[in-house]
Amino acid sequence: MSSVQTTCPYCGVGCGVVATVNPDASVTIKGDKTHPANFGRLCSKGSALGETLSLDDRLLYPEINGQRSDWDTALDTVAQKFKQTVQEYGADSVAFYVSGQLLIEDYYVANKLMKGFIGSGNIDTNSRLCMASSVAGHKRAFGSDTVPCSYEDLEQADLIILTGSNLAWCHPVLYQRINAAKKQRPELKVINIDPRQTATCDIADQHIALKAGTDAWLFNGLLQFLRNNDHLDYDYLEQHTQGFSKALDAAKKSSGSIPIVAQQCGLEEQEVAAFYQAFAKTQKVVTVYSQGINQSSSGTDKVNSIINCHLATGKIGKVGMGAFSVTGQPNAMGGREVGALSNQLVAHTDFKPDDLDMVGRFWQTDNLAQQAGLKAVDLFNAVKAGKIKALWIMATNPLVSMPDVDNVKAALESCEFVVVSDCVNNTDTIQHAHVRLPALGWGEKDGSVTNSERCISRQRAFLSPPAEAKPDWWILNQVAQRMGFEQAFNYQNNAQIFREYAALTGFENNGLRDLDLSGLDNLSDEDYQQLSPVQWPVFKTENGYQPTARLFTDGCYFHESGKAQLIAIEPRLPQGQVNTQYPFMLNTGRIRDQWHTMTRTGKSARLVAHIPEPLMAIHPKDGLNLGLQDGGLAEINSAVGQGVIRVQLTSSQAQGDVFIPMHWSKENNEQGSVGKLISPYFDPISGQPEFKQTPVAIRAYQPEWQAFILLRQGMDLPESLHNQLTYGVKIRGKQSWRYELAGETTPESWKDWIIEHFQEKDWEWLEYQDRAKGYYRYAKIVDGKLQACVFISPDAQLPERDWLQDLFVKDELSLDERINLLLGQPAQKKDDAGKIVCSCFGVGKNTILKVVKEQNLTDVAQITEKLKAGGNCGSCVPELKELLAKA
Repeated sequence: MSSVQTTCPYCGVGCGVVATVNPDASVTIKGDKTHPANFGRLCSKGSALGETLSLDDRLLYPEINGQRSDWDTALDTVAQKFKQTVQEYGADSVAFYVSGQLLIEDYYVANKLMKGFIGSGNIDTNSRLCMASSVAGHKRAFGSDTVPCSYEDLEQADLIILTGSNLAWCHPVLYQRINAAKKQRPELKVINIDPRQTATCDIADQHIALKAGTDAWLFNGLLQFLRNNDHLDYDYLEQHTQGFSKALDAAKKSSGSIPIVAQQCGLEEQEVAAFYQAFAKTQKVVTVYSQGINQSSSGTDKVNSIINCHLATGKIGKVGMGAFSVTGQPNAMGGREVGALSNQLVAHTDFKPDDLDMVGRFWQTDNLAQQAGLKAVDLFNAVKAGKIKALWIMATNPLVSMPDVDNVKAALESCEFVVVSDCVNNTDTIQHAHVRLPALGWGEKDGSVTNSERCISRQRAFLSPPAEAKPDWWILNQVAQRMGFEQAFNYQNNAQIFREYAALTGFENNGLRDLDLSGLDNLSDEDYQQLSPVQWPVFKTENGYQPTARLFTDGCYFHESGKAQLIAIEPRLPQGQVNTQYPFMLNTGRIRDQWHTMTRTGKSARLVAHIPEPLMAIHPKDGLNLGLQDGGLAEINSAVGQGVIRVQLTSSQAQGDVFIPMHWSKENNEQGSVGKLISPYFDPISGQPEFKQTPVAIRAYQPEWQAFILLRQGMDLPESLHNQLTYGVKIRGKQSWRYELAGETTPESWKDWIIEHFQEKDWEWLEYQDRAKGYYRYAKIVDGKLQACVFISPDAQLPERDWLQDLFVKDELSLDERINLLLGQPAQKKDDAGKIVCSCFGVGKNTILKVVKEQNLTDVAQITEKLKAGGNCGSCVPELKELLAKA
């Protein structure tokens, strides 16, 4: 067996992973105890990485117009079409749309090709959707896109403010580190600011459930409170900042008193006061923020309202202090660093004369783009308008992740030439590609990534490249050569690319730019392969190189003045406002065990089991007023789209707000992505879309019939069925596939309907039917093994699915189990483990409740001892506590 140290491909925490390839070709995944991001910890997603490496859905060969091709033909086609389009229509008629799933080396080559040699700024990244507002806020405040903190600051702070961040589900290892720190130092306090009551509230000493979109009023009020009560650091303000007077005037105008803030934010005055007093009296404060701040039409202002408070009190650049943006993807930071955002150049330079001159000389090009390109929403609008005629999409799925996805779909359908390079052969986006290029996936590709604390880690290969898949940097390099740029794109390996990038960050830098990797610009190929995690900036020393744990320790910033800027913030409500037509506010985001569009996590049955289909979380009082049932269906409409979705009634959701996860796509959900509901509003500064606040209308939906089907062999729902369904979700299970369905037209014969659409003409039937009530049940058993079962009802009153899926694992069903298949209940109650709570160990709700009651357990540690639940990543601990309370 061989083990390789690599980096997790999921969130921006950037956890170290040890992957071991076993003799049977399976892969064992463990946390890397030596990695400074996680010290061996992993979340449920990271722990399940070994279950996501199958090749069953992989793109393995180049394709042109749906037909298999060879690499030379495919690369020539891409190069010729892009070159021809530029010659005929100009450089801005082409574009790249790239991804935080790319490695630094891939990103660098893509950006160099587009901006340096094609000569257009039209390269943007899906990181635009998750952290562009933070970039813009940093640059306004600091003069550079600098994250000043380190993860260790979370453990050394005395107060952590979490805002717009469900850390327990979205960055679980950071949540675990904070939780462990609280146990060691009970004086560490956590305040969680979030309209929803999420799992993160479990470690919070105070939960501030503010009205969605009002964050800037809250932090403007904090700045005003700090001034009124003499909690400012006047020396720091005088020596290291500018703009305080204007920022304070704006804060006073919008948030002049605690009563005003409370009314605007929908809070009680005492909870606002308690938050302000905690910030004021605590020196070591870290404010962690994420998508709930960034994904807003005023996201940049919200970021600066937070940073203003840290600058005004000098709580920045010191141990346990700072405003800390945590990013969404494993290399979102790397993309920012290499310049893959359309409004940046490269290596934290911009489109200004000095930077243009410097980069042009370094790249030795006279065709450098002279101005910023189009940001994501505008980029796809330009595609639809015919201004962009050739588009290359890399390692991302915009037909799921973008807002107003129907508009994006129309853009791709009308585009003259679409290239998609990806490792997956069947995404919503790749269906529209004229050329498909097979890229390596995680475990096969090799390079580097940067996490949220500026730590560069190596992603190393431990699997052989499958079939004809190639590294992204190699694909780009080959196209660049075929476009005539051979001299500038003659890369032989990824180490060579990294050295060039590192050299560029240090080129004529002299402390002018925060990003400096000059200490790594002379790494040998072997040194690059052995590179340990390192935080930038990285400077040369006599004995090698020196990393940097935190920035701004000297109070010096990257504006020409050398001082930080406080920004005057005039808060704005979300661009879309609720009204009589759309009276609810829709929020979107991640769930615990899924990642982006589920092309990786969706391959793990135990990850899928926690939340197997998309849900709309809504407060029970709202549900009652609308006539909704828990587990029933609802129709939801916005100004740009509509859909049908399963209902979850939960008091954790604020009244008037609803939440829908972002992960499902047309590949596994007939309704497609929640993005079809999101209006394309965006921040005018950062270009980041407003995913967190979309006005919607909701009504109860009762179809003619509802059903679920379990099959041992999975299949795509046939085209003949699509028009008959108003709801359809495909779900991976334990040795089975599950289909949740609903429709308006009841067939004359369910048996004939099953045979027609599921292509089984020789089924041996165990069948039950009540025509009067509309019930139908069917099961197929071959050689003692369950092959399929169908349950159909006129309403949502259908059997629990979990125990039925467990039957597919059994080698032979007993007589009682066969009978109970048609009865729709387990032979014994103990056979129903219930909804999965702990994904790491596959422990269900019923199992937990049974052990708690029988053995009179009183705390989570006892549950862990008996069932292992909660003993790995800890992400399920809040749910375990809820179950203990219920029991």
